[in-house]
Parts: sequence; structure tokens; C-alpha cells
Amino acid sequence: MSDTGPSIFEVAELDLAYEPAPWAFAESRADEIAAHWAMRKQALPHLFDGRVLLLGRHQFSTRGDGATILRGAYFETDFKAFLAWRDFGFPDARVCNCFSMAALRSADGAFVLGEMGPHTANAGMVYFASGTPDRSDIFGEKVDLAASVRRELQEETGISPDEVAMAARWTIVYAPPRIACLKITRSPDKAQDIKRRVEAFLAEDPNPELIRMHIVRRKQDVSAIRCPPFIVDFLNHALEEA
Repeated sequence: MSDTGPSIFEVAELDLAYEPAPWAFAESRADEIAAHWAMRKQALPHLFDGRVLLLGRHQFSTRGDGATILRGAYFETDFKAFLAWRDFGFPDARVCNCFSMAALRSADGAFVLGEMGPHTANAGMVYFASGTPDRSDIFGEKVDLAASVRRELQEETGISPDEVAMAARWTIVYAPPRIACLKITRSPDKAQDIKRRVEAFLAEDPNPELIRMHIVRRKQDVSAIRCPPFIVDFLNHALEEA
């Protein structure tokens, strides 16, 4: 992988197991985590300490047909421990936040992204519909990020997965401790129509995850919005290839 920035490439398959295990970071720094959560909760009262999944061991391997596969195993922890790990600068380097995103692209070639609401842990940041995997993404002994990305698209934008065409392959933005697994998600609607529709959907929710939508048609548009670095890298890569 590149030392100068994230690697962006496609994989044909995600083979991700669920393997419950204790997390040494959460156990050894429990008091610090609790204090940090109390501080964050005071600033953002709507934060919820649910259970989330983080990726432990992982590797990229080659399938018999030559295609690349991401294999790995998730464990479960509290959101407050995940948030502290993130805010403390990712002290456990063996762990990654590996999540899926619906990279929504309109019929006229633009990407449509949402701005996180002020009550969220990522307030003001501009993302595609996404979320840290949780227990609802576990099916038997596997974690299904395809199910996760479909659910997040529906919940955050009101767009049903049946209305769009999701790419068969995943586009990976590999920048540990973050691994973003994106599905290019093509809508039959134009960007402005998507924006109007989703913002109307958001207006009906008293506490929406997103507060407004942003349209990115060219690289210059990326610098006008507040995206995390891995989203900036993906957009510049995708727009360069278009």
C-alpha cells in the first residue's frame, strides 16, 4: 500500500466474519473512556451508546479467478469505546474502522452527498450515506456490509436500494485505521432532483442524521465542502476517471 496516501482499488468480494472477543483498549482504559463519553454527551446529548463492530485481523487475497477479496473478522464493542479510540488518535493500531458507503451518483454524472447534522459525532462533515456496522449486519457468523450499505441508504436518504443500481464490485479507500468500502450507486434521476427529494425527506424527520445535500460535479466542487480526507481522495479519483 502507498506511503503517501490512501490506496484506492476495487475488490470483487468481502468475506468478513464475526468473531466475538474482548478488546484490551476498552478494558484497560475504561475510566478514560467513561470520562470522555461524559464530556461528549454533555456537548451532544443525542449521542447514543449502542453496540458497533470494528475490524480486527484482515488481509487482501486473490481468488482463483484472479479477483481480489478482502477477508477479515469483526468484534463488538460499545460506541463510547469506539469514539474514544477515534478521538484519542487510534491508539490500537491492530484495529480498523471498516464500513460501507453508498457513493450516490446521478444520471447526469454528479455525486450527491449529505452533511451531518449538528447533533451527530461528525457534525458538519459531508459524507455519502454510511454507518459503522452493528449487530443488525451480522448474519450467522458473517458480517454483511452489502446489507449495511442498503440499510444506510434507505434510512439516511429515503432512497430505496430497489430504485438504484449498485456496482457489483466494491471500491476500497484503504487508509488504516479507516477502510471505506464504497458501492458506486447509480440513480436514474438528475442530481438536482435527488437533492430536492432527499431534502424533502429530511425535512419530515425531527432529528435527521443529515441536514442538507451537496452536489459534486467537478474537482473544484470538492474544495467547497467539508469532507474528510478519504472522501476527498475518493471523489478526486472518481472524477479523474470519469
